[in-house]
Amino acid sequence: MKKKLLSVLLVASMVATMFVGCGSSSSSETASSDDAAATTEEGAADEAAASDYTIAMITDSGDITDMSFNQTTYEAAKAFAEKNNVKFQYYKPTEDSDDARIASFENAVTDGYNVIVVPGYLFANMIMSVAEDYPNVTIIALDCGPGDFGDYTLPANVCSFTYQEELAGYMAGYAAVKEGYKKLGFLGGMAVPAVIRYGFGFVQGANDAAVELGNTSDVQVNYVYGGQFYGDDAITAQMDTWYSNGTEVVFACGGGIYTSACEAATKVDGKVIGVDVDQSGTIESQYGVEGLCVTSAMKGLAATVDATLTDLFAGNWSNYSGKIENLGIVSGTDPSLNYVQLPTDTWTMTNFTVDDYKALVASLNDGTITVDNSTDAMPKTEISVKEFDNIH
Repeated sequence: MKKKLLSVLLVASMVATMFVGCGSSSSSETASSDDAAATTEEGAADEAAASDYTIAMITDSGDITDMSFNQTTYEAAKAFAEKNNVKFQYYKPTEDSDDARIASFENAVTDGYNVIVVPGYLFANMIMSVAEDYPNVTIIALDCGPGDFGDYTLPANVCSFTYQEELAGYMAGYAAVKEGYKKLGFLGGMAVPAVIRYGFGFVQGANDAAVELGNTSDVQVNYVYGGQFYGDDAITAQMDTWYSNGTEVVFACGGGIYTSACEAATKVDGKVIGVDVDQSGTIESQYGVEGLCVTSAMKGLAATVDATLTDLFAGNWSNYSGKIENLGIVSGTDPSLNYVQLPTDTWTMTNFTVDDYKALVASLNDGTITVDNSTDAMPKTEISVKEFDNIH
């Protein structure tokens, strides 16, 4: 599986995030006109089958302007549809509920869409409710893992991907301390496994860098979950307190919750670390502060969507059918090929260089450095980690 995805990555780079308009629950966006015309008889079957595919994407509790999971998934699916001249729409559920997500799925199928792309663990119940009733509809899920599905076995028309967030979080925490930050914060959205892995990885990376630098007594991490995936006054107030008491940089991990960290950071010349995608450009554009985002702990969401759809259209669905794949580092020499990484195109760190980052990735790849992926308890560290009660 990883080799198949890697081969696609060698010819297709990650889809860059950008601002797009927000759709409503009752309307959708069409990326292209009708399906491509029927292919010639020569070559036939596979191409004819591919021409029958139409793609829909359903948002979770956020929307396609969240600069994170939804937006990246939307843009990747839309870009693939445009490139291959097939119909595309996205659907936004009327509310944050399983019933609303099921309704959006059924609306998409009724509208004629037979490939459905969904981002996030919230879709697990929807998938378990509809997948077997619609065996001719292909479902591609991002970030729905075994813990979300329980004892449920995925049917042949479903595949799902999870990511080794602990590695991306580790890279971000390690880089921040190596760059010279000593007072760190982690602001998670909801305490779900993916967010916890990001956070615990971040703490482990910060600790290991501090051990290497010999300043474990100076490095501290404040740690909290907002209890939701968007910022609000209460979360901003907590961030204001952190930054005013000396926190230098906060890893804001969870959809739109980054807004509270950014609002607080701009008041005291603080910094943030983005998540899931390279958020530097959009954050700095939104807040008008150059250098506000130090780096981002990224997942290869767009690459996953593009690679899976490419194989589906090529008739290679058997590579994914009924499987849950956990994606992480696939190259120790070219970090851009990995499904967890830091962005190098927008690199601004000076004490921790791109070459340093490449050496770190090599060590993670060959096992010289190992990162615990447990979500049961805060990792043991030599640095000080202060855990706060959930804000909501």
